[in-house]
Amino acid sequence: MHVTRSQIVSRGLHHTCPNCGGRTLFQTGKRFALNPTCPACGLKLDRGDGFFLGPFVISYTVTVAFAIVPLLVLAIFGVIGPTPAIILGGGCALAIPALLYRSSWSWWLMGYFYFLPQKLPHNRGARREDEEE
Repeated sequence: MHVTRSQIVSRGLHHTCPNCGGRTLFQTGKRFALNPTCPACGLKLDRGDGFFLGPFVISYTVTVAFAIVPLLVLAIFGVIGPTPAIILGGGCALAIPALLYRSSWSWWLMGYFYFLPQKLPHNRGARREDEEE
């Protein structure tokens, strides 16, 4: 099976495994727990030290671009006062990353494997342990 870049993007937008397409990125019943590997195909999802920084940067960028900067602009031009801007900004800084946790992980894996599709086991021609060579 060969996984194309368009399949990787589609799977990233649907929060599914980039390798097999299974809904197995996150631990069942836990909102903030990424599976270390895909239970369906064995793809290593957490790729080691510092890999969590990708989703962190995505959440941070979305929060700043779509909440903090607009609130700052509104406060500078006097549309809202500085106190409401600070309170709303603090609330957004806590809420948006929590709401985007799953999406940012999925988007990060999508971006990673989009540029390195050869790292997917299905694209390496890797055989399962129970298959003959």
